[in-house]
Amino acid sequence: MCMVIFAPLFAIFAFATCGGYSGGLRLSVDCVNKTESNLSIDVAFAYPFRLHQVTFEVPTCEGKERQKVALIGDSSSSAEFFVTVAVFAFLYSLAATVVYIFFQNKYRENNRGPLIDFIVTVVFSFLWLVGSSAWAKGLSDVKVATDPKEVLLLMSACKQPSNKCMAVHSPVMSSLNTSVVFGFLNFILWAGNIWFVFKETGWHSSSQRYLSDPVERHSSSYNQGGYNQDSYGSSSGYNQQASLGPSSDEFGQQPGGPASFTNQI
Repeated sequence: MCMVIFAPLFAIFAFATCGGYSGGLRLSVDCVNKTESNLSIDVAFAYPFRLHQVTFEVPTCEGKERQKVALIGDSSSSAEFFVTVAVFAFLYSLAATVVYIFFQNKYRENNRGPLIDFIVTVVFSFLWLVGSSAWAKGLSDVKVATDPKEVLLLMSACKQPSNKCMAVHSPVMSSLNTSVVFGFLNFILWAGNIWFVFKETGWHSSSQRYLSDPVERHSSSYNQGGYNQDSYGSSSGYNQQASLGPSSDEFGQQPGGPASFTNQI
């Protein structure tokens, strides 16, 4: 039930916080010649984070000539893979929810439904682990590439001590950090659901029967042993009573002696 409720929600948060991101930073270049300065240089970037395609122009502080600068890095592969896994996990979770609620009989028919569900759950658990780890590394690269200090090093004007270059504001990465957190939460959720799905398959029931057979054989052999002991005890008691029988008869013949003695008198 937890899987049905939380899996779609966690998947939505994962791909929404990553796929819907757009951010930027602002820089300023204060040249010696104030007319060449630019105190508001905006650099915008967004999903899928092909940063090498993000370009902007900055003053060179050498007349009216301007420099075209591009960011460094490309994290599109890890970001797109992460979002793709999240979208397909969301769609499968919705489909599984419909099956669990409205087609429970067909789901359990011939053990095919639980078996497919088990395999898909294992696959998605692995994909969430790989996708979240790859995107965490990609996000780290994005943070480095969009660090204002690193971007300022790409400008020729900032390499001259007479010019003043500074960052006005840095990009906000809170939503991207949230996407990584939800990625690993999805992995924990799907991996934890593997055991519950496995219990629905025929593999679990067959293993339970295999483990219960030796116990039943042991208990049956124990009962047979107890029956033999009881029968042995009853037969031995019977033999003891039989062996005591003649001694009681002999004891009963002793009064005959005194009787014959009185007759003689």
